Amino acid sequence: MAKKVAFFGLGNMGGPMAANLIKAGFEVCAFDLVPASVAKAVEDGCSAAANEKEAVAGADFVISMLPNGAIAEALYIDGAGLLDLVEPSALLVDCSTIAASSSRRIGEEAKTRNIRAIDAPVSGGVGGAEGATLAFMCGGEAADVEAAKEVLNHMGANIFHAGPAGAGQVAKACNNMLLAVHMIGTAEALQLGVDNGLDPKALSEIMLKSSGCNWSLEKYNPYPGVMEGVPASRDYTGGFMVKLMQKDLGLAMEAALASKSATPMGALANNLYNLYATMSDEDNADLDFSSIQRFFGEN
Repeated sequence: MAKKVAFFGLGNMGGPMAANLIKAGFEVCAFDLVPASVAKAVEDGCSAAANEKEAVAGADFVISMLPNGAIAEALYIDGAGLLDLVEPSALLVDCSTIAASSSRRIGEEAKTRNIRAIDAPVSGGVGGAEGATLAFMCGGEAADVEAAKEVLNHMGANIFHAGPAGAGQVAKACNNMLLAVHMIGTAEALQLGVDNGLDPKALSEIMLKSSGCNWSLEKYNPYPGVMEGVPASRDYTGGFMVKLMQKDLGLAMEAALASKSATPMGALANNLYNLYATMSDEDNADLDFSSIQRFFGEN
């Protein structure tokens, strides 16, 4: 008999993740406040729940992919109160990118009820969600992370145990802070080359084989026309929006403040993305984060 997964949050990331679980043979009961997202999930083979209680009835796993910590805490504790509705044997896997403090609270509240819970934020973007190649950064008990692999293995290619509850969120904040830093540096270097007469594709090829090589340059080139299939070649639509990078950088800055860590490069990246998001009449916040290339081209 197929195991049941209750899936909350069926947006650009959650929808494809739920669809991959259907392909793997799980029974997925979906819940989202956006009717269109639920309709798409049903097309992919999920069943639709009328409410949160119906979604978790008999669920072996509960997976959530939510926009922020307040919503996650409301779902599990303060609002719907899933922690008081789920089966005692269920394993909760929150894949949202939220503050470590929120994940720790959810984990602690679950523990008082003898319910297993881990935080498992992801890296890999929409393409990774669709292709089941996401990286999961997990926080929680090692045995619970191991048990979660039964579902995580069908949504991602890499699963890491970062440490106790909240550790996955810290790892995600560190990773995305670094991502922002090297995306900005890549865009800045490419624009410097173009301003001095170089072809951006030729310069990219040079840097790819030199010490400047990095993920943004190799997999997600921010300069239009250099690489096919990335947001830069479709007017920066799709992908990981600027406003989501702003959120993640904000979480990184919160973590740095809490630990009194020096993060000057992260702070600069945070300031630049905040400035870029509001620098024109266009809504830059909804563009892909690689569109920071425009900041250098327009100034």
